[in-house]
Amino acid sequence: MTLPIALTCGDPSGVGPELALAARRALGRSMPLFWIGDPRHLASDAFALIDAPAGADQVPDALLPVLPHRFASPALPGQPAPENAAGVIAVIERAVALVQAGQASAICTAPIHKKALKDGAGFAFPGHTEFLAHLAGEARVVMMLASPLLRVVPVTIHIAIEDVPGALTAELLEDTIRITDAGLRRDFGLSRPRLAVAGLNPHAGEGGAMGYDEIRLIAPVLERLRAEGFDLRGPSSADTMFHPRARMGYDAAICMYHDQALIPIKTLDFDGGVNVTLGLPFVRTSPDHGTAYDIAGKGLARPDSLIAALKMAHEMAAARLG
Repeated sequence: MTLPIALTCGDPSGVGPELALAARRALGRSMPLFWIGDPRHLASDAFALIDAPAGADQVPDALLPVLPHRFASPALPGQPAPENAAGVIAVIERAVALVQAGQASAICTAPIHKKALKDGAGFAFPGHTEFLAHLAGEARVVMMLASPLLRVVPVTIHIAIEDVPGALTAELLEDTIRITDAGLRRDFGLSRPRLAVAGLNPHAGEGGAMGYDEIRLIAPVLERLRAEGFDLRGPSSADTMFHPRARMGYDAAICMYHDQALIPIKTLDFDGGVNVTLGLPFVRTSPDHGTAYDIAGKGLARPDSLIAALKMAHEMAAARLG
């Protein structure tokens, strides 16, 4: 029997609950899953309560299997409730416990709002990725955004641009490349991943005319890893890495900072991008969008990215089983 995917509720005042219902309607039983959250936060009665993940298989196609988790209060679309912050965090912890106990095949997380969690429950992590790494025993992880058109991995993530040069170290770059290579082998079935590595500066520094980070830091790491057998190209000018012909030459792009990675993939496939955490002892995906408070509850949110995230989680979990 295929284990179901644990889909967390995310911020109940955002689009997560409505997208869960929409994704279930679109996927039916082709994608075994269950939603963890407070049933009061679902705007429709098209759900069925279950006592344990195994019960998700008995729920009719038209209904969303719900593993109930009581929150402090109801939720109003677009209006985050600080008293519900602790519940959002607890649901993520519960999903991790279930997948680690072998009761779920993977975790797919609906969007959270970091400020709302910090204000309401003192959430001390920059985002989902860092929190999941903590729950997995401080695992070394990387964030990958993936779609059928492009996979990108930012070496530095949720920090200010002015802090990037100081945060970018040889150790961090090497770890990112190693984790990405291992993740593409284990979770995507690639026998020898081809990685394209961007420079930090315009034109990859142009031989030192526009910066020395490529010469002093990036190139030596790539040379050392190539000697070990890694298939690496770069450091390359980021402005020439993402056109169609260039993308045919690699399986993932390693980028030096957040927007260098995310702008290309969101431009190419805004609705189909998936956030994947590589390096965890379990599979985790997420739609590549936020809570969208401005459209929550208005019937405008598209489930495409969540559907893509659920499908990718299912495929990754199957790949791990061999």
